[in-house]
Amino acid sequence: QVPVVESGGGLVQPGGSLRLSCVASGSIEIFNWVGWHRQAPGKQRELVALISNLGSTTYVDSVEGRFTVSRDVAKNTVFLQMERLTPEDTAVYYCNGVAAGRFDSWGQGTQVTVSS
Repeated sequence: QVPVVESGGGLVQPGGSLRLSCVASGSIEIFNWVGWHRQAPGKQRELVALISNLGSTTYVDSVEGRFTVSRDVAKNTVFLQMERLTPEDTAVYYCNGVAAGRFDSWGQGTQVTVSS
């Protein structure tokens, strides 16, 4: 297992930006992909962005064009840059690294609150 830890959440006004970080205790190249998920109160957890070990990215429609997932292999870190945030983006954001067929690692989550 390679544990991951998220950070970077906080309170931001509508229209603002935040960058989340997901730091792995070992090389992120062990993961076939790393996903960012979020869970709002009373709602199911949803996958919002994903980056593969080849660098390809996928986004859910609601964040397409506003969120950017990237990675820094040397720093064992995957980022989620979030722009033009709205109150609907308020949720706990989780990082999930998947080593297909072997294990997956979830972080403890970081709270993002978008409010004026």
